[in-house]
Amino acid sequence: MVAPIIDFHVHTTFYEQFNSSVIEWFEKVHGKRWDEVFSLYKDPGNFCEYVRECGVDYAVVLAELTPAATGICTNEYVLDFCRGRSALIPFASINPFLSVNMGTELVQLAEKGFRGLKMYPTYQHFYPNDNSLYPLYAQAEKLQIPIMFHTGSSVFKGTRLKYGDPLFFDDVAVDFPELNIVLVHGGRGFWYDRAFFLSQLHKNIYLEIAGLPPQKLLVYYPELEKIVDKVIFGSDWPGIVDWAGNINTIKDLPLSSEAKEKILGGNAAKLLKINY
Repeated sequence: MVAPIIDFHVHTTFYEQFNSSVIEWFEKVHGKRWDEVFSLYKDPGNFCEYVRECGVDYAVVLAELTPAATGICTNEYVLDFCRGRSALIPFASINPFLSVNMGTELVQLAEKGFRGLKMYPTYQHFYPNDNSLYPLYAQAEKLQIPIMFHTGSSVFKGTRLKYGDPLFFDDVAVDFPELNIVLVHGGRGFWYDRAFFLSQLHKNIYLEIAGLPPQKLLVYYPELEKIVDKVIFGSDWPGIVDWAGNINTIKDLPLSSEAKEKILGGNAAKLLKINY
């Protein structure tokens, strides 16, 4: 059976707090006012219909607790948004500076129904290999919950790029060999080579391609076919305009059919334990 198409990186359009640089950037990308483009998709029913129209079978929906950079989309909102909708998979957010006990918090989030975790080092201003995070990683490894980490560049004010170097995850992968680590944006900008190398070196590191022009994937990663078991599709919607077009561009890349199927959903299905 053909693998489902899984978008591993989707944001909601409602945030309790949006910083001005985010709205300005999205309006520039879409050429329209924020409310003109996105108000329709605050309704999860409308959003699920749109997801299907774009050819996506499952979408990972991300919470975001990053007040110093982009804004706040709470765990509670994401869980409510996804509730009762099998196509939407909720991923939580934990901010190391807003949590007393990250390991315990992760257990509670998993019990509520979250299937994974997104961390934002460049927005939350922490080094991913800081030992204070190790109790969180140990708990995620025990629960077999994947953790996504923003790596590489960002255009939003308040971002500190020094925290986005994929090399930090060498420590994490060595110390937690059964923790599934997803390098979001694949080291975008500075570190494509490092993200590629780490995903090839460590069995538990995956390279996610959200926010990258799909037609340039083989420019950024000339030997992509060597790691097709480790590459995961993500769109970063609504940061892209043509969701379906991005998927079709990947389908047209000069890669094997098996490789494209794994990238567009097969690898993500394994991490999310989706049978097909």
